Amino acid sequence: MADEETIDLDAVYQSSKIQDTLDELDEELVGLRPVKTRIREIAALLLVDKLRSQLELTTEAPSLHMSFTGNPGTGKTTVALRMAELLHRLGYVRQGHLVAVTRDDLVGQYIGHTAPKTKEVLKRAMGGVLFIDEAYYLYKPENERDYGAESIEILLQVMENQREDLVVILAGYKDRMDRFFESNPGMSSRIAHHIDFPDYEVDELLAIAKLMLARQQYRLSAEAEQVFLEYLKRRMAQPHFANARSVRNALDRARLRQANRLFERRGAMLSKLDLMTIEPEDILASRMFKEEGKEEG
Repeated sequence: MADEETIDLDAVYQSSKIQDTLDELDEELVGLRPVKTRIREIAALLLVDKLRSQLELTTEAPSLHMSFTGNPGTGKTTVALRMAELLHRLGYVRQGHLVAVTRDDLVGQYIGHTAPKTKEVLKRAMGGVLFIDEAYYLYKPENERDYGAESIEILLQVMENQREDLVVILAGYKDRMDRFFESNPGMSSRIAHHIDFPDYEVDELLAIAKLMLARQQYRLSAEAEQVFLEYLKRRMAQPHFANARSVRNALDRARLRQANRLFERRGAMLSKLDLMTIEPEDILASRMFKEEGKEEG
């Protein structure tokens, strides 16, 4: 190979279509700038690795197993889906599908049950990405009869020996994931990329709400938008707030109230705009505005 041999970076980049995936990620998720930046950095690393291989430079298959940490509703599953797609477009996984599981899908309740369950999940995930949510529940040292350790051992073997055919993403709350890795150094050593998903700011949550509504051809009136902003501020201060997930639940309830409000107008003519618009009363009926928001509603 001549040292002056060159390769067209832009041509490879365009043919990979990874920009399409990155654009879709931007469209699907509001905010999350640090996460999106890290995904782009990983994409750049893999693209350069691909170029090195084409120019016959020494390459070693990069470790791609990841840890996604953050609170519920911060977009971890969505990013995992796009990561699977990105890895497929760059040729690092054969199929690019995502298999999302929890402890219950991997760990059995009696002797001899865990290994078949774990191996069946791994079989389905091969050629793609295995996403294990709340992965720390696999490890329960306080229970001597727990079979999670058996599942972890099988996962470790596959993550090491078949890493060219499977990428594993472990996800969950950051503090619990940190303790999980401290207790399982073998797992920690196999994770190459740790990505933390921050909570959304209130203005980002409002933007998420408007995006969710637009996808279903709904809208907030100008007055309802201000009321919903106040709802978000109150809800964020309550326990068990789940970011975009809580926003989705709140909008589902607002749509329910809107439907009942319109239903009470039987006999009146309804316009397309009437059917699309969420009004302040559809939000003010929430418990967030009653009894000082003692529970979500």
